[in-house]
Amino acid sequence: MSSVVIVGAGPAGIRAACTLVEHGLRPIVIDEARLAGGQGYRRPPPALSLDIKRLMGSEYGKYEALHRDFDALHDKIDYRPRTLVWAIDGNMLYLISDGRPSTQTFDKLILATGAMDKVAPLPGATLPGVFTLGGAQIALKDQGCLIGRHVAFVGSSPLLTLAAKQYRQMGAEIALIADTTPLKNKIRELPTLAKSPRTLMRGIAYQAQALASGTPILSGVTSIAIEGATRVEGVRVTTASGRERTIACDAVALGYGLKPETQLADLAGARFAYDALFNLWLPVTDADGRAADNLYLAGDGAAIGGADAAEASGALAACAVLTDLQIAVPISTMQGLRRTVSRLRAFQRGLAGAFAWPRHMIRQLPDDLTLCRCEDVSVGDVRTAMRREFAPVEINRVKAITRCGMGRCQGRVCGPALQEIVAEAAHCSGTAAGRLRGQAPIKPIALAAGSEP
Repeated sequence: MSSVVIVGAGPAGIRAACTLVEHGLRPIVIDEARLAGGQGYRRPPPALSLDIKRLMGSEYGKYEALHRDFDALHDKIDYRPRTLVWAIDGNMLYLISDGRPSTQTFDKLILATGAMDKVAPLPGATLPGVFTLGGAQIALKDQGCLIGRHVAFVGSSPLLTLAAKQYRQMGAEIALIADTTPLKNKIRELPTLAKSPRTLMRGIAYQAQALASGTPILSGVTSIAIEGATRVEGVRVTTASGRERTIACDAVALGYGLKPETQLADLAGARFAYDALFNLWLPVTDADGRAADNLYLAGDGAAIGGADAAEASGALAACAVLTDLQIAVPISTMQGLRRTVSRLRAFQRGLAGAFAWPRHMIRQLPDDLTLCRCEDVSVGDVRTAMRREFAPVEINRVKAITRCGMGRCQGRVCGPALQEIVAEAAHCSGTAAGRLRGQAPIKPIALAAGSEP
C-alpha cells in the first residue's frame, strides 16, 4: 500500500486525513503542534480553563466539528504530534520529535503547513510588549493570557478586528484599531468580497461591534510608531487627514495579513511565481493542489483562503492523491470542492486589495530601523550594501552580503519587507528582485538532529 504523509494538522490537514481514511487509506499525519487544530482552530491544553466557546463565537460550531472529526480518526491514522519536519530530500522527510531525530519516506506528500503573520518593521517594534497578531492570539488560545490590558491593534488586516473582538471578550480594553489602507479601497473591493457574503457580513459585524464598544478605528493612517522608554507606552499615528495622534496602550498587536509557510514546498520541488497583489512569491499548483510529482499543497500553505477554504482544499488535495493512486472519487465531489476553493480564494484576493500591504511605507522606512532582528541588520545596512560598486541587486545576494534573513527565522519574518527594500534600492519590480530560496533546516534544531537516527 502506498505511503501517504500529511504534514500539518490544521483544517486542511484534518480534512485531507478524513478523506483518505474514508477511502480505506491510513495516512501518516505529522504536526509540529502538541494538539491538532492549527492556528485558527487551536485547541487549548486540557488543563487550561478557557471558555473556548465564548472565544470562538459564531465559529464554535465549525471548531467543534473539526476537532470531533479528528478525534474519531485517532485509531485510523498514524498521528505524530510535536514533530517538526525540518528537511526534505527526494522522498525522504527528516524529522525531530521531542529532541529525537528520525526519517520518514513517502510515496505521496500533502503539505498543509498553514500560514504565518506578514509583518513589516516599525519604529519601536522591538520594544517589549509588541506582538504579531498571531502571537497575540496564541497567547490567548494556548496560554489563556492577554498580551496587555490596554491593547492597540495596528497594521492592515481583517484579523485586526477579529483579534480585537476576542481580546475584548476576554476582558482587555482595546486602545485603538489603526489600518494603513484607506476606506475607499474596501469600498472598491465590495463586489469581490460579496463572493462570500457570510464572511463579509461577519467582518462588517466585527467592525460594528468595535465601534459600539467605543474603540477608535482609523483607516488610511500614513505612519505608525510605537513609543515607550523600556516597554510599550503608546502608539503614535498620522491619520489620513495628516493629523498626528498618540494613543496610550501597554501592548501592540501588529499584522499585515498572512503569508503561506512555503519552506517545505520549496525543498520538495514546488515551482513559484510572484503574485503582485499579495506581493509574495507563491507556489504554483493545478486546480486540485498538485505542485510536483507526488507533491500536493493544501490550505493557507498553498494560497491564503481562510479556514473554510483550507478544509475544502485539504479534501481536494486528498482526492487528487486518490485519483493518482487509481482510487475512484466522484467527479461531482471534486467539482464541488474546486468551486468552493476558487470562490473563497477569490474572496481573499479581494481582502488583499481591501487590506493592502503598505509598499510605499516600507520603501520609505528610515535607515536606522532594524529590518532583521535575528542578525541585527538595519534598513540602512541593506541600502548601503546595494550602493557599493558591483553591489548586489538580487535578494539572495543581498542576504549573503548583509546576513539579512540568515537568522533563526530564515527570512520568514523579515523576508517580505526585505523584498521591498531590495526592489526600491534596485529600482526594479518585486519579481526582478528575486525570491529568497529555502534551505534546511527550515527552523532551528539541535545539532544532534542532523546525525543519523
